[in-house]
Amino acid sequence: MLKLLLFVLVGLSSFGGLIAQDESIVVLNGHFQGKNLYVQNPFAGSGVGFCAIKVTVNGDITTDEINSSAFEIDFSNFQLKDGDPVVVKLYHKAGCGPKVLNPEVLKPKSTFDVTSIKVDDDLTMKWVTENESGQLTYIVEQYRWNKWIKIGEVEGAGSKVSREYSFKVEPHSGENKFRVKQVDYTGRPRISQQARFYHAVKELTFEPQKVRDVISFKRGDSDAESLFEVYDSYGNVVKKGYGKQVDCSGLKSGMHYLNYDNKFENFNKR
Repeated sequence: MLKLLLFVLVGLSSFGGLIAQDESIVVLNGHFQGKNLYVQNPFAGSGVGFCAIKVTVNGDITTDEINSSAFEIDFSNFQLKDGDPVVVKLYHKAGCGPKVLNPEVLKPKSTFDVTSIKVDDDLTMKWVTENESGQLTYIVEQYRWNKWIKIGEVEGAGSKVSREYSFKVEPHSGENKFRVKQVDYTGRPRISQQARFYHAVKELTFEPQKVRDVISFKRGDSDAESLFEVYDSYGNVVKKGYGKQVDCSGLKSGMHYLNYDNKFENFNKR
């Protein structure tokens, strides 16, 4: 009878599925970052010889010496460039399993440098980077209501050479601040310098102060759109979004707090 291979994820959740394993093979997927892998290689389940049988990199068998309790997978033999995709397969005997000690070296690390960042007159933020070492998402943030909030994402190219990115922003009235950041496998964010500009428009207001169903944003006598957050009296976020109105029909009666434009105010839900 054919033996059904059962694949399971190795319990390294921080590496986002980097390693998969069945009864006779460990597979690692990632991108070359200039560092080698180190493998802990136990004895076979039978007690005769070591666990690993062979190792391949992108389908080619390595020439590394694997008949020892620990060995190194040397990528210098494969003429890889930084950022190249890598698939490593460790074939092993039944009843045992080699352990990769540093799988994170195949995960991209945030190394970008921003050479310029600005917001153009058409309200497009543009930033130019260099020295990226892996494809990571740029998180675009705006400073509002005394905190940095996420307003969007742009996929990074992972290129060492200069690269320009852009993102359409929705500014509030007055002084605005924007930035981008990346978060790699370490969990530590790498943050750009800020793009600042002054948006010379009239501040928004809202009505009514005592609301039954809908709050409307106004700039003078005209309807206007705004990013907003609504908090209950306990400080819990109960609604957030972007638009000309806030549907308050489902809120509980009582005092609520409203962040909008560049303001913090309150209203009473009837």
